[in-house]
Amino acid sequence: MDMEEEHDGCTSLVASHCAVMAENPSTAPPEGEPGSKRQKLSTVAASDDEKIQDAAPTLPRKPRYKRRKVAIFFAYCGVGYQGMQKNPGAKTIEGDLEEALYLSGAVPEQDRGQPRRYDWSRSARTDKGVSAVGQVVSGRFYVDPPGFVERLNTYLSPQIRIFGYKRVTQAFNVKKFCDRRRYVYLIPVFALDPSRHRGEIDNCLECAERGGNVLGATGKSVVESETVVEAVELGSGILSNTESASVEEKIEKVHSSDDDGTVNVDSEKNSINGTEEIKADSLNSNTLLNCSTGSAEKANDNGDDRSHTGDETSKMMECKSNGEESSETKSEFCYDNAVRERLNRILKYYEGTHNFHNFTTRTKAEDPSANRYILSFNANTVINVEGIDFIKCEVVGQSFMLHQIRKMIGLAIAIMRDLTPEPTIETAFQKKVNLNVPMAPEVGLYLDECFFTSYNKKWGDSHEELSMKDYTEVAEAFKMKYIYSHVASSEKKDGVAALWLHCLNRHYPEADNVHLHETTDTLPSSDEKPSDAITTDE
Repeated sequence: MDMEEEHDGCTSLVASHCAVMAENPSTAPPEGEPGSKRQKLSTVAASDDEKIQDAAPTLPRKPRYKRRKVAIFFAYCGVGYQGMQKNPGAKTIEGDLEEALYLSGAVPEQDRGQPRRYDWSRSARTDKGVSAVGQVVSGRFYVDPPGFVERLNTYLSPQIRIFGYKRVTQAFNVKKFCDRRRYVYLIPVFALDPSRHRGEIDNCLECAERGGNVLGATGKSVVESETVVEAVELGSGILSNTESASVEEKIEKVHSSDDDGTVNVDSEKNSINGTEEIKADSLNSNTLLNCSTGSAEKANDNGDDRSHTGDETSKMMECKSNGEESSETKSEFCYDNAVRERLNRILKYYEGTHNFHNFTTRTKAEDPSANRYILSFNANTVINVEGIDFIKCEVVGQSFMLHQIRKMIGLAIAIMRDLTPEPTIETAFQKKVNLNVPMAPEVGLYLDECFFTSYNKKWGDSHEELSMKDYTEVAEAFKMKYIYSHVASSEKKDGVAALWLHCLNRHYPEADNVHLHETTDTLPSSDEKPSDAITTDE
């Protein structure tokens, strides 16, 4: 009985609960779902949310680009710049290029001014005023979207032009993978004529006038053996460095000696007149040193400027501004086969591995870096630019030191002008000999191309070939418009080579006197010391 009463009680409770749920259907849970689960939002509210979401504007995602390891090929006219390598406080090609890379978006803000963060490297360094047609730099840059070259050129001066770029391996370093470098130096044909621009500069009317003009235009002065250089504007709109480093180096060596105690040539005996030593404090208002000519304009004992007599005036008319003589005294010198063979024979002395410590500055003979390997050196081509004939001297080597090529050219010209014998080159290679080698002006020198033979051989199947083949036409156009025209205009207007030849004469006063007086004396033989006043460390 008790069990039946308990069962009837449970049945009545269930029945009452069902009755309550029937009276309040909204509280009843949906079929098939537990009563504790939350109800869905109303369909009306969901519809409104969808309309709001559809009405909101959809912003496009900004594309994200990756950095690419590339090699950039470009050219520049070095006039007005203090060289290729970045130097704080100086206007350099590298400085302008780094800024253009940032402005074009190739380098982010956090890497601006920190080239190591994007693996920056250069294939070659050029001196002040030296140009380049085949310069190459490498790094990790944002080259996308298309139009990277155009964007970069927008922020560069017209005398710096980007030709293009090529993808390289991640481990690529343009300096380490560059096997060879080819430089070209343009020598005016008249510079090889021993009879041209010979003797005192005062006996050459046009060169004497140039000397005064160059001195005034550049504002050079000698203060504690340092020269102050200013740039002058040429007609082409390119800034020009009119300073010639040959005499600048001479001034530097007057007050210096080698660390090992060996006195250099100019500090011991060479001077502006071949007999006296130059002192910086002895250069006053009446003795102005012209660094481009290597001459000094002195006043006479009465304090008046020296005037030219009739005989001197006739001698001064022998030279003209573009290196050509007057019709009465025109030389028949030309770059014929005999002259070409002689110059190539002289240049061949440089080929091979030699110690070039005398062809640079601040490098000891014992320093392993003084040993350099020259693959080839020749002068077989003559070009005419604005009416002046120039000889293209092409030198190919693994690497070069500061001023090395200009000094090699300077000594070769001195030999061609019979100022010193050919064996002087071999003498300059000797470790125990310190020789003051003349240095040619920087105007005629430019970097022609960098070669990556080993890299192309190893990675040619998977990467683009690194060469100037794709940029030949645009490179030639740039060369003619900026580099060749500047070299020719510098010679026509300022007579850079002609003035330097007079400086070269003062570098070898004994040989110059022999030539001028037309005596029967001969130049020093190969067994005698040349007029360079060689000193040894012994």
